Amino acid sequence: MSRPFAFELVKCAGAARRGRLHTAHGVVDTPAFMPVGTAGTVKAMTPAALRATGAEIILANTYHLMLRPGAERIARLGGLHRFMDWPGPILTDSGGYQVMSLAQLRTISEEGVAFQSHLDGARHMLTPERAIEVQRLLDTTIAMALDECTEWPCEEGLAAQSMRLSMRWAERSKAAFRERPGYGLFGIVQGSVYPGLREESAKGLRRIGFEGYAIGGLAVGEGQALMCATLEATVPQLPAEHPRYLMGVGKPADIIQAVVRGIDLFDCVIPTRSGRTGQAFTRRAAINLRNGRHAEDPRPLDAACPCPACRGFSRAYLHHLVKAGEILGAMLLTWHNLTYYQELMTGLRRAIEEDRFLAAVAELSAELALGDIEALR
Repeated sequence: MSRPFAFELVKCAGAARRGRLHTAHGVVDTPAFMPVGTAGTVKAMTPAALRATGAEIILANTYHLMLRPGAERIARLGGLHRFMDWPGPILTDSGGYQVMSLAQLRTISEEGVAFQSHLDGARHMLTPERAIEVQRLLDTTIAMALDECTEWPCEEGLAAQSMRLSMRWAERSKAAFRERPGYGLFGIVQGSVYPGLREESAKGLRRIGFEGYAIGGLAVGEGQALMCATLEATVPQLPAEHPRYLMGVGKPADIIQAVVRGIDLFDCVIPTRSGRTGQAFTRRAAINLRNGRHAEDPRPLDAACPCPACRGFSRAYLHHLVKAGEILGAMLLTWHNLTYYQELMTGLRRAIEEDRFLAAVAELSAELALGDIEALR
């Protein structure tokens, strides 16, 4: 029988937490970064390559998979884990954000969202119940309640109206969710950047009761200072015995600041998208491999990095691949960026364990600041 879904708090450093998330598909060491596999694949990566980076959990997307190839088809083929050869935990975004950003002719009502597919124009209705059903068919480890995503900037009145609709949808999502050992449903705190709305949302979700709590509606253009202020107002409202997930974040500096404020889980397309466009994250600088100054550079991207891009190839060769549009360039740089992110998370976890978290944050922040300066040259 599967072990119950549970969050184990191992050690704290102020608000920062070192934990373990126990699920039906394995254990996730936190704080953790989830590579984004929107349509059932992390672009330019094989499952074996993903595992080699140190990733323990990945993210997929309800909206994209329900449209293509279809949740029912994936269920008939044994579920998403078997379909994409990823036996570890999978979290699926409920699709609310994609409906808002990709779908055409969408209409929001109390029932849900009626929309036209961005693929073929077919009409669909995504309700909280349907979002949960699709995630069950996928056999996702961590399902997300359907919510409405507000844009930035957003007036307080509109943010309140949207948040309260999301809370009603959260209650319906919870009612539709079938409890199984090792599986969990997360509620999503909304309320834009308004502390009072965030508190109301968090209290509403706690009343309903979820296995974990996500914070949505940030990293949408509000800037790091406002994001951090919103986290400081929101995180203390969330139960300490459950995992906390900051959706869509993000840049390394943002992740570090969110860990400082008590966040456990992250996801973002930045490392994979950057890899496909010739951008590489390193300990000293963010490097643009399209830049001609790398054309005859024999050095690796990062001599301390264990990934294949750094072990076997020079910056000059990677520059050549990127300029030539070769697929191998996207593969190697994506592998490197995901390795960088996983090593960042490993370092943060170790620093909490070894009682040197604040020193590690100061050192990492200084490196990233220097990297920002270097990237401008």
